[in-house]
Amino acid sequence: MKTPLPDWFSSLVSLLGGGKVSVSAEDLEVHSTDKWSASHPPEAVVFAESTADVAAVMGFAHERGIPVTTRGAGVGYVGGCVPVRGGIVLSVMRMNRILGVHPADGVAVVQPGVITRDLQDAAHEVGWEYPPDPASLKECSIGGNIATNAGGPRCLKYGVTRSYVLGLEVVLADGRVLRTGGRLHKNKTGFDLIGLFTGSEGMLGVITEATLRLIPKPASRAMLAAVFPEFSQAAAAVQAVFNAGHLPSALEITDTFTLDAARKRLGEEVFPPGKAHIIVEIDGRPAAVASELEELYEFLVKLGASDIRRAMDEQECEAMWLLRREFSYSLRDTGLTKLNEDIVVPRSKLVELVEFAQGLQRETGIAVACFGHSGDGNIHTNLMVGDYDDPAVREKAGKALDLLFKWVLEQGGAITGEHGVGIAKKRWLKQALGEVSFDVHRAIKRALDPDGGLNPGKFLD
Repeated sequence: MKTPLPDWFSSLVSLLGGGKVSVSAEDLEVHSTDKWSASHPPEAVVFAESTADVAAVMGFAHERGIPVTTRGAGVGYVGGCVPVRGGIVLSVMRMNRILGVHPADGVAVVQPGVITRDLQDAAHEVGWEYPPDPASLKECSIGGNIATNAGGPRCLKYGVTRSYVLGLEVVLADGRVLRTGGRLHKNKTGFDLIGLFTGSEGMLGVITEATLRLIPKPASRAMLAAVFPEFSQAAAAVQAVFNAGHLPSALEITDTFTLDAARKRLGEEVFPPGKAHIIVEIDGRPAAVASELEELYEFLVKLGASDIRRAMDEQECEAMWLLRREFSYSLRDTGLTKLNEDIVVPRSKLVELVEFAQGLQRETGIAVACFGHSGDGNIHTNLMVGDYDDPAVREKAGKALDLLFKWVLEQGGAITGEHGVGIAKKRWLKQALGEVSFDVHRAIKRALDPDGGLNPGKFLD
């Protein structure tokens, strides 16, 4: 039976013109979910092509009380763009132009649908760099990165997305257009509205343009990949690297479960025997990089590394990172469903985290795989479960997550470092924020979206 058109459909088409509004079964299905398990169809999908389109949609929806859920590339892991109340999904992926790369000002101006890797490539063409590098950089959008304040391996040295947002154009819930910040690298005029919208998960406004900070591209980069007999040795090496005065651009760690899965997918020879693996990347001037790499090599040998491999240039580094990006696919090859939890703990708690994960595995019977950004404590702690559509499996996984998040918060950690809260972590938000902080969040939401029409059903409802 065909779903009837919403009574406002023809008015919306008249407002925006042909080709921008769809109710096709395919478009509704594609825009009903992201990479998490939740799914709910919208009543219509709007493919905005300009700020004027977005403002028109928001004004239209505001007058009629229609929920609007903004969507970028749809590669999130927490159900953040799932339209759980139906209404309109507002896709910004046709707004995909790089409006300018300006080395003289150290900025790029982009629309929200620009793919992160495309911006990086454009910056590289003029000898500059946009450092944020989420693992999904070849498919994720700048708008989505800003909505979740995305990170990535290199945020250890260079910071997360927020560190690079200098200005925003945002359409508010009632259709008004706000501009805040701009091309200035220093600006203390009024409240930090840029920080307010960055990480707001589409609940406070719709980003339609961003002015982003660029930095000169480092002239050289190099990497070491080291295998250790025990995880405790690898974790100790992470802290020792800092204590010795080094600040790598990235410092990653991988546990035994993940390594074993990667060996099955990629071949035993790719990762020599050992229970833990770290990656250290450095960048800077060529002579300095070459000298520091040798110093780090000797240092890791003294710390007990059983095998160390070098990557000496851009091409070799990218090949090494390609192996690192295979870890998620290797875990999927196990046939289990990967619940990707991007928790954060103080860096000194890495060993305790893995020990806790091993205990959680024994207690619940759910395999746990840990890997990720050891330099800043953002370790992806993946619960590997069976058929997640099975209510019993889902309930068991939920109880395991209760234990994990409780332990993380007790250590002074956070339940999410880069993916956001969305739907997936909604039930733990009050515990993570505390009552007063939660009330302040809701007060800000009421001030900017009093009718609750922007991305409803998420963590503040």
